[in-house]
Amino acid sequence: MSDQSSIAPLAARRQLMTEPDLGAGNFLDHAIAVNPHRAVPFAYSHHTDHRGQVVLRGHTLLDLAALRDRYARWYHANGVRPGEPVGVVVAEGLEPLLHFFALTALGAIPALVNDAMRHDVMVRYLNHVGVVGVVADDTTRLAAAYREDPQRRPRFLALAAEVQAFDADRAELPEVYPYRHAADDVVALIHSSGTTGTPKSTMLAHRQFWDGKQPRMERFPAEPYDRLMSLMPHTHAGGLSYFLTATLIGLPTVVMGDWRRTTVEPVMEAFRPTMVASFPRTFVELATGELPARGAAKVHSWFNTGDSAHYGHIRRLVTLGERPAGLIKPWLLPQDAAQEEPLPGSQFVDGLGSSEMGMALFGQVFTPETPRDDRCVGRATEVVIKAAVLDQDGAEAPDGTVGMLGIVSPSRTPGYWHAPQLTESFELGGYWLTGDVARRDAEGRFYHLDRTVDVIDTLAGPVYSLPIEEVLLADCAELVQDCSVVGVPGAPGEGQRPIAVVRLQADAARCTAEEVQEAANKALAEAGLATLAAVSVARTPEEFPLGPTGKVLKRELRTRFATLLSGL
Repeated sequence: MSDQSSIAPLAARRQLMTEPDLGAGNFLDHAIAVNPHRAVPFAYSHHTDHRGQVVLRGHTLLDLAALRDRYARWYHANGVRPGEPVGVVVAEGLEPLLHFFALTALGAIPALVNDAMRHDVMVRYLNHVGVVGVVADDTTRLAAAYREDPQRRPRFLALAAEVQAFDADRAELPEVYPYRHAADDVVALIHSSGTTGTPKSTMLAHRQFWDGKQPRMERFPAEPYDRLMSLMPHTHAGGLSYFLTATLIGLPTVVMGDWRRTTVEPVMEAFRPTMVASFPRTFVELATGELPARGAAKVHSWFNTGDSAHYGHIRRLVTLGERPAGLIKPWLLPQDAAQEEPLPGSQFVDGLGSSEMGMALFGQVFTPETPRDDRCVGRATEVVIKAAVLDQDGAEAPDGTVGMLGIVSPSRTPGYWHAPQLTESFELGGYWLTGDVARRDAEGRFYHLDRTVDVIDTLAGPVYSLPIEEVLLADCAELVQDCSVVGVPGAPGEGQRPIAVVRLQADAARCTAEEVQEAANKALAEAGLATLAAVSVARTPEEFPLGPTGKVLKRELRTRFATLLSGL
């Protein structure tokens, strides 16, 4: 890695905070315009050489722009024009970001698709979006699907390798390039997990997706020694959001294509990040078994978004790394903070967000000294105009009452692509419904209890799955590595009852489901929570199904265990 700093000066970053036309569709050009270190590598890809050693390759802002322009020439030569959606199905890492840059520079709309999506679901999604073309690492199955349904075939199906190898010297770009976006222009389509049916397609707009991130230009850790490891899927809004921030700051960032620990840990040791951003999926793996002390030796901050993380995993991760004094004493001047000894351990910034929210809109900071406070996601961030817990009529519920979480924020999505009625179903009384069940305390802190679709309707009243999972992961940690709690029908007349599907710790591999259930129910009873009607031990990955972004597919579990208790 280069010894020269790639980070934009503070004055340049403050300038970006007030640029009226900056947005998600042109942030690369704005970064190039203000950063005097535009020729210093900041974005790192990686591969493993023939000796099994991790090799990092740095890319400058100018490198990314050159690759973008080459890709854009290919797309333009193949007839892509402003406002047209194009499917991008390429492996995670830096590659989907390059296609995003190219398509937005033409004013087109990248429909970014996680390549782990089930193939039949992928075809339905691309058809729903109405893409004019698809670029993919492998087009074989897509071509076969469109041979069966030729009327839906887009104008082109092209291999990503064809775009990469394109001889762009004789290809033209539009007269106006890069495209000049209006504030409301759609710049990307981001899909939901799509565990049943066709995934929802969330629209990201040029200005909307930048709103709320401006303070990061000044506050985001960006000392010359800081380095970010981005473990987000970069076909997802979370990965795009972090890369937008890193690009504008010039923050050295390794863009990962694989979130599994076997890949992550060697790269972590080579890159030595001070910050790690991920969905909970990787944090579960890093917090399991022997901790990655060597790779995390310099980590001072872990950033989580999407679903909030579990205390049982957080409490292990914050024992790693070291924190600069100024991180917890923000009143210190930089020179004073540098003179203080680093503190052992790191901070975990747990954010609750989604593609629809535009970013993490709630946040809680954990350190080794933070007392346990199950399911607390903190207060709303400053971009939120208003956050509330709502009843079914859209009225604000009293503090302490459980209801639907609603937000009013300029960062929220304009809605779902080609689905106005679906968009309207998430709007209530001027709020955007996040799809979460929550409560707020008298101090304004929010507690995330469940997704609305995952609430378990028992005869005794609603049971929320996330607090139960919290207890299993924190209080039964010697047995349970990971878990998912769902509701399934009980015997006739019993209503729904909660069950847990668990992955066991390596040292507890011989435990039976009955032994886990006994320990879990003892802990749940002590916590005053509903006990489990059954436990199933997942011994294989297929028995603990994960979606494209690493989320446990609760809908599949509900289907699989639908008759477990009913005897039907």
